[in-house]
Amino acid sequence: MALKVLSALDTAKTQYYHFKAIIIAGMGLFTDAYDLFCIPPIMRLIGRIYYDEHKVPPVVNSTMIGMALLGTVIGQLVFGRLGDQLGRRRVYGVALILMVMSSIGCGFSICASERACVLLSLGFFRFLLGVGIGGDYPLSATIMSEFANKRTRGGFIAAVFSMQGFGILVSSTVTMVVCAIFDRVSNPPKGKAPEVADLAWRFILMIGAIPAGMTFYWRMMMPETARYTALVEKNVLQAAKDMEKVLDISLSQIAEDVEYPSNSPSYPFLSREFFRRHGRDLFACSISWFLVDVVFYSSNLFQSQISDDFLPNKKDMNAFEEAYQVAKLQATIAICSTVPGYFATVYFIDRIGRVKIQIMGFFFMAIGMFAIGIPYYTYWNGKTNTAGFVILYGLTFFFSNFGPNTTTFIVPAELFPARFRSTCHGISGAVGKVGAIIGSVGFLWASHSKKKDHYDGIGMTNSLVILGGVCIVGMATTYLFTRETMGRSLEENENEDETSNVWFLRCFSFTNCCFKPSSCLNEVAAAV
Repeated sequence: MALKVLSALDTAKTQYYHFKAIIIAGMGLFTDAYDLFCIPPIMRLIGRIYYDEHKVPPVVNSTMIGMALLGTVIGQLVFGRLGDQLGRRRVYGVALILMVMSSIGCGFSICASERACVLLSLGFFRFLLGVGIGGDYPLSATIMSEFANKRTRGGFIAAVFSMQGFGILVSSTVTMVVCAIFDRVSNPPKGKAPEVADLAWRFILMIGAIPAGMTFYWRMMMPETARYTALVEKNVLQAAKDMEKVLDISLSQIAEDVEYPSNSPSYPFLSREFFRRHGRDLFACSISWFLVDVVFYSSNLFQSQISDDFLPNKKDMNAFEEAYQVAKLQATIAICSTVPGYFATVYFIDRIGRVKIQIMGFFFMAIGMFAIGIPYYTYWNGKTNTAGFVILYGLTFFFSNFGPNTTTFIVPAELFPARFRSTCHGISGAVGKVGAIIGSVGFLWASHSKKKDHYDGIGMTNSLVILGGVCIVGMATTYLFTRETMGRSLEENENEDETSNVWFLRCFSFTNCCFKPSSCLNEVAAAV
């Protein structure tokens, strides 16, 4: 039975509250990007302060990134499940409080003189920050999908995710402003940073808590989503009252004529029935997110070359000037490639569809990786062709955001039932962040030489070609497994062609496996 309140949500006109929800839900993604992109210039300052060679070792740099990503994995799994058990609104504020407090903690980092103590405390608070950010991912996507109408739902969720772009720009801007002020006031010498630099990087980190803290009141005032209240709590009247408060819909339009049946069929999470109905979708969302994050977070393999080629000589800069130039480069890349990619997805996602954009993004990311990687040592590894190198590098970022980096955030919020939606989004995101750890930490350690200050372990060419191959695998898995969700209600996506998942259950279940690959391939072809 179709509920009036859900039908009203699916057909509602775009209203002020939709845009307000984008800002509220997107602030966690904003904080995520702010934290991620303020770390590179901050690590330059920390290197000048605490290391005689004026550079943080790659293993320390990777550990700082990895700690935040590990926290994100845990946060997505824990808060994703809590969002389905306790309600989206009830745990939404907890994730935000954790982000605010840990951002402040990163700035304090307990110590001020002992290098080991500073780095350990910074890593600990970055882990907690990752837990909060991870918790925000499934809740933000789920809340936005359940408030949006089916015609523009993809654009709204993409707009939430695009707040990362604003986080990058604000992070870079704050870093440049703070460094410029401290540079002018302290007039530091070249080489080792003055003591005041220790205050600068802490100040940059703590500023990141301000935007998130400002949205806490709005989050607490948000009503529970109508879909959770009606479909999970089975309180249809309360769902209608909540929607009347925030959307231009009268209660008489959405009040039910008959009582909603409380004995609607259900099945437990991770049961055989769950995998029969949703196993293929969970696999598709998880593997796509994993593959794109391996590639997206591996970009630090050649981020250093761009910095070395386009920034002035480090010996000619003081600590603040170096951090300023790194932040400026990040802002330039974001303005020219990252942010346009987000906006392109917002505009086209409900016109082209999720699957086509995801396949297209993987394809052009692969082309970019091959174009950079195959002739790396013969053409790109020098000072004469840096402009072309940066253009290709920027295009990979553009098509990751106008592609799988955004669609993998959208699709899990549209495919699963209301009582599993946040959990499945959290699982998909957690698997993705495992790929991010492999990309940002594993690839960096595998390719970095301990004896030299450049990448010659498994080779840049081999690394980039492997990443291009990962993108090709992403194209194939998207084509084979991912279902299109454009233009359909969440309930239609949930119930569409449930029997199409039977082949997936057979091929991945040892208890019923016929051990005949040809049989599985025939069922795959029939499903596609």
